[in-house]
Amino acid sequence: MFSIRAAAYSYSESGTPALDGVDLEIEQGEWVALVGANGSGKSTLAKICNALLAPTQGTCFVMGLDASDPQNTSAIRQNVALVFQNPEDQIVASIVEEDVAFGPENLGLPPDEIRRRVDRALLLTDLELYRARGSYSLSGGQKQRLALAGALALEPDALLLDESTSMLDPEGRDSFLSCLGELNRRGMTILQITHRMEEAALAGRIVVMESGRVAWDGPPPDFFDGGYLRWSFEEPPEMALHHALLTRGLIPQGTKPGVEDMLEALCL
Repeated sequence: MFSIRAAAYSYSESGTPALDGVDLEIEQGEWVALVGANGSGKSTLAKICNALLAPTQGTCFVMGLDASDPQNTSAIRQNVALVFQNPEDQIVASIVEEDVAFGPENLGLPPDEIRRRVDRALLLTDLELYRARGSYSLSGGQKQRLALAGALALEPDALLLDESTSMLDPEGRDSFLSCLGELNRRGMTILQITHRMEEAALAGRIVVMESGRVAWDGPPPDFFDGGYLRWSFEEPPEMALHHALLTRGLIPQGTKPGVEDMLEALCL
């Protein structure tokens, strides 16, 4: 899905580069959590993957298309949706369902297909009851789900999320992450920028960014087995429980660290 080689990017000629020689491969269907301190290059990397930015050095290929080539921009953005941290940066219509329909309408899809996509996106994000509501009247968490619904209505192959759970309450966050899990099981590639280690633990792979470079790349169990201490990340309770259950032989190797997965393994 994404093939990045020696990618560098600077916002100014004299400033410290936001990306400094990034090499990264992400396969179709992976769920990758991108973590690191503020200013480590996470958001810049996501924008390069969405062709919002072009690397000043190196290359980024998305589904085999060179993201630096303006002729590929439209195709890449149709297949790779980016959800920003601030949902208001993406809300363009005053009515919820009209906002969700904005992307498919710009693709020139027939009305019946637009309606199907809008209905599905509202269902997945639990916004069906708000479809006729003014988007300005939504809470911060609801606006965040609306931004996600707009992205899902494009039916992309990959979803890039930049701190997109930051405004959600715990219940809304759980619902959001459950939705991501279902989308990933259906084959969608997910690159999720997050500071929450309990969210990173749900991914199949964790990539740590530091000073514009990839500092660590591997599966969550290896990361939480001690690697996270180097960057002072806090181990989430789910991972501590997962490690304890594995150590005691109560769940089989390969069990994912999600609560539902561990409960299912315990009941076998």
